[in-house]
Amino acid sequence: MPTVTRMSRNDLGEFLRARRQLITPDQAGLAGTVARRKTSGLRREEVAALASISTDYYMRLEQGRERNPSDQVLAALARVFQLEPAAADHLHSLADPRIRRNMPVHRSDYVSAEVSQFLEELDHVVGFIVNRRFDVLAKNPLAVAQFRGLRDSDNLMRLTFLSPDGREFYRDWENEARSKVANLRAAAGPACDDPSMLELIEELRRGSDDFCRLWARHDVRVKAHESKHLHHREVGDMTLWSESFTINSARDQQLIVGRAQPGSPSADALARLAVLARLAA
Repeated sequence: MPTVTRMSRNDLGEFLRARRQLITPDQAGLAGTVARRKTSGLRREEVAALASISTDYYMRLEQGRERNPSDQVLAALARVFQLEPAAADHLHSLADPRIRRNMPVHRSDYVSAEVSQFLEELDHVVGFIVNRRFDVLAKNPLAVAQFRGLRDSDNLMRLTFLSPDGREFYRDWENEARSKVANLRAAAGPACDDPSMLELIEELRRGSDDFCRLWARHDVRVKAHESKHLHHREVGDMTLWSESFTINSARDQQLIVGRAQPGSPSADALARLAVLARLAA
């Protein structure tokens, strides 16, 4: 049985430190100060000044000696770090034990017959269903053909970071990997106590330096629409517009669909993929 590592107990401080080190002085409106510093991120005193709080108070937040900042302080820090809504919500959850304690843990790997039938009828797009861990629970024929022959394709995180096929399949691997880590942190939540999720995170940490590097950024992003630049060994390169939909009857599951721009080379590649799917049926 693998050792399961819980999230750090100074999650708030680690998040603040990571975001401080990632935002540049230019992004924060401090142009002209870069030449006088050794690192690209902000200093603690700069964050404090921009958020209108004392440097000592901000240092105590990062060090975990102050754990109950007000909503006004959190809103100011979210503004300084230019957080997207999902990341700002994550920041508030890290700071409020009531939110963390009341966050439900959902886990369902069962795909209903009705959803499976709907997925099967999506015959012009790549369609598949994932859970919070990004396990692939069900696929339509086009998705089966897309993932066929790829090692670890039963979990999108393992495919990206642990499979030797990941960097070939995802043509824009760095952006894809960064997006997936941000999605995983959003899915895990600020106080993850789900053993299966923690086991996956620990497996990725042990197996991939790139995952460790990106996990340390503390990016948080809810999965949404984006372009996927893929390479299939039989039909070639494809760019698919991908969109995610929450399944209300199983809210920890998402339906992900990918479609090609009509008349594009990617549409031709997707049509060839459909032929492969029919031949394999």
